[in-house]
Amino acid sequence: MCSSLVLNNQLRFQGYSFYSMIGLTVGGVLNIFLDPLFIFVFAMGIAGAALATALSQAVSFFILLFYALRVGNVRLRISLFRPSLKILKEITIGGLPSLCRQSVMSVAMIVLNTASKPFGDAAIAAMAIVNKVGNFTNSILLGVGQGFQPVCGYNYGAGLYERVKEGFHFCVRSMVLFLIFLAVLEYIFAPQIIEFFRRGDPAVTEIGSLALRLRCFTLWFSSLIVISNMLLQTTGKVVRASILGFARQGIILIPAVMILTPFIGLLGIQLAQPIADLVTIALSIPMTVGVLKSMK
Repeated sequence: MCSSLVLNNQLRFQGYSFYSMIGLTVGGVLNIFLDPLFIFVFAMGIAGAALATALSQAVSFFILLFYALRVGNVRLRISLFRPSLKILKEITIGGLPSLCRQSVMSVAMIVLNTASKPFGDAAIAAMAIVNKVGNFTNSILLGVGQGFQPVCGYNYGAGLYERVKEGFHFCVRSMVLFLIFLAVLEYIFAPQIIEFFRRGDPAVTEIGSLALRLRCFTLWFSSLIVISNMLLQTTGKVVRASILGFARQGIILIPAVMILTPFIGLLGIQLAQPIADLVTIALSIPMTVGVLKSMK
C-alpha cells in the first residue's frame, strides 16, 4: 500500500494520471468482486475479506510498478537509490500539510462521536451519515486539487506564474459552481439522502437532515479552502499549508464542538462544521492572496 501511494503520485506528478488511475481503479474494482466471492462462495468470512483486500492491493501495486518502469521521465532504478537525510527532510516537509489534513479528520470524527453520545444513538448515526456525505464531497475536491498540483508545480518551478494563477482560478471557479449545484440538491433532498443510509428511523432522519442542510450554506467555501491548501503546499509554503490543513477539521471544528455543545446542545454539533468553514475561509483568503501577489 505504501509503495502504491508513492508510485501513484510519482506517475500523477509526471502527467501520467491515466496510468495512475488504471492502477488504483483495477485494484478497487477487483476488491469489490473478490469480497463476496471469498466471503460467501468460499465461506471464508472476515478472513476472505482480508485476503481479497491483500490480493487487490498486490495487483494494484504491480500494475503501478509496471507503468513506473515503462513510462515517464523518472524511471525506477535500484542502482540510483542513495539514502539521504536531506531528501528525506524535503519529502517530510513537503508531505506535512497532507499529514495534517488527513490525520486531523480522524480526530475530528472521534470528537464528534463523543460529543453526540449524550444525545443517543440516533445523533451518533445521523452525524456519521452526514460525515460520510461530506467525505464524498471532499474526495471530489481533493481529486481536483491533486489534479491542480502537477500543473501548479510545473509552472511555478518554471517561473510561469500567470499559468499558476490561471489554473488556480479555474479550479476554484469550477468547484464553486459545482458545489453550489450540489448544495442545492443536498438541501432539497436531505431527508432522502439520510434515509438512503438509514431507513425507518425518523430521529436519525430529522437530526441528519438539519445537519446536512446547515452544511449546504457553507459548502461552496470548501473549493477555495482545499485548492488554496494545494497551492500553498505545492509552492513550498509549508507552514501556511499545514495551518490551513489543520484549521478546518482541527483548530476550529474541534473547539467549536466543545464550546457550542454545552450551551446549545445537539444544535452546536450540527453547526460546528459550517462555523469551521466560515472561520477557515477567513483564514485562507489572506494566506492565499499574499502568495498570489508575490508571483510576479
